[in-house]
Amino acid sequence: MNTRKTTKKISKTRIYRAVASSSAIETGHSIQSIEARLKNNISKYSHLTLAQ
Repeated sequence: MNTRKTTKKISKTRIYRAVASSSAIETGHSIQSIEARLKNNISKYSHLTLAQ
């Protein structure tokens, strides 16, 4: 008996909204401004890269 559920693909829009709403709760900023920053990839540390 193999009863495996299919999973839905999560879109970037949903991820942005989830991260923005969570961050808005913690920081007190609006969800829209945080979501716009995520979509525009405006980062305080954008000049840094991850180690390899």
